[in-house]
Amino acid sequence: MSDGLKRKSYRGALWSGMDALGSRAMQFIVSVILARLLLPAQFGLIGMLAIFTAIAHALLNSGFASALIQKDEVTDADTSSVFYFNIVMSAGLAAVFFAAAPWIARFYRQPLLIPLARAMSLIFVADAFSVVPGAMLSRKLDFRSQTKVSIASVVCSGTLAVGLAVRGFGVWSLVALQVSHAFFRALLLWFTGCWRPSATFSVHALRNMFRFGSRLLASALLDQTFRNLFYVVIGRLYAPALLGFYTRARHMEELPSGALTNVVSRVSFPAFSSIQNDNARLTRGLRKALQLAVLWNAPLIIGLAVVAEPLVVVLLTETWLPTVPYLQLLCIAALTLPLHSLNLTILSAKGRSDLFLRLELVKKLLVAVGILIAWRWGVAALIISEIVVSIVAFFINSYFTRKFLGYGPLRQLSDVAVYFLFGAIMGAGVYAMRTLPVASDATLLLLQVSAGITVYTLLCATFRPSAFDEAWLHIRNTLSRVRA
Repeated sequence: MSDGLKRKSYRGALWSGMDALGSRAMQFIVSVILARLLLPAQFGLIGMLAIFTAIAHALLNSGFASALIQKDEVTDADTSSVFYFNIVMSAGLAAVFFAAAPWIARFYRQPLLIPLARAMSLIFVADAFSVVPGAMLSRKLDFRSQTKVSIASVVCSGTLAVGLAVRGFGVWSLVALQVSHAFFRALLLWFTGCWRPSATFSVHALRNMFRFGSRLLASALLDQTFRNLFYVVIGRLYAPALLGFYTRARHMEELPSGALTNVVSRVSFPAFSSIQNDNARLTRGLRKALQLAVLWNAPLIIGLAVVAEPLVVVLLTETWLPTVPYLQLLCIAALTLPLHSLNLTILSAKGRSDLFLRLELVKKLLVAVGILIAWRWGVAALIISEIVVSIVAFFINSYFTRKFLGYGPLRQLSDVAVYFLFGAIMGAGVYAMRTLPVASDATLLLLQVSAGITVYTLLCATFRPSAFDEAWLHIRNTLSRVRA
């Protein structure tokens, strides 16, 4: 990459990382407090609605928003048309979800879902006001503003939800958490960004973006539907408490993996799009991004799996111990997430949303087959099927990367193998510490985390893999500028 683009990408990654980690850390703190105040079954009720809110979110935040980021030049007609289109779509989605609430409750055999679903429909309206302002900030790699918005909205919504939970509002505090977060985020984005819609609506502008955006939208819908299909299957076939345990495990796994994947996709998409016609630079950028992503992802995910039991006991109490095996299995599936994200980003950056969609269709067929085979043996079997599909999906995702850039799955794995190896060595050492005679789970957790950070850092500092050297150099330069 050019020096200018590299600097912008690093700044974007830094602020996007602060956004993802900061906001998710705040969300995690809020969820821990709520988990101590509420019951697993109450989390399960909200989990039953996850697929519907995820699909609506994908409808509004994918497609045209991605097209705005990917386009070489964006006009006022483009942005305003997308904004007004999203307003109309959100109103329609809210109306449909409101009307469908009785059918949803009947499907899950949970009458309380009727008012819960109708209240959650307000999220769609709020999301519509966030899409274009957020896309315009991402287009400029301005993740600093988005970081402030994300953290502030999480703090405001979390404070409201915890206050309601303390006052005995139960599951409604979880509804308030999600609805208020969407509204706070929309409000803050509106006043933070400099973009405003004009009195312009162009069908022609929408049509020009539709070819690219519609395929990404279809891909996002497939991804969200099948990613949240586990909530539907578990909620329909098993007790709400089991869904609550799975939901908590998923949220804990997504704190590190989701944050990192979010950073990778948000920064790499606009950066790769700007050099989409230079395959040599794309290959170098992809290789570097893969190594940096796995440098952080491998120790975080392996470490989370190893310390899962004392972590759950310390943060959530023993009531949530059934979460542990689900969390550990989900961590195995999450090891490949950055690889998936970056390979798919190459297709998006090159404007090949048609191939993106084909890949998603193939992978979701595999997910469906896995669910059909595994559901008889319980929640753990369902997650194991997700692990198998995740491994196969990496080779599917990287097929076109090899075709376009000559950088296939074996070369990619070779470039990141050292970070997986260091993570495995660290994990084995930390796992062995379970036999130590310690006074409490909190003490064991503290010792394991400290040892894990020390071992992984020493391995990297001793053998000096390229991504570690580059990350350390950038951190050192950043600290020097801050001190200056």
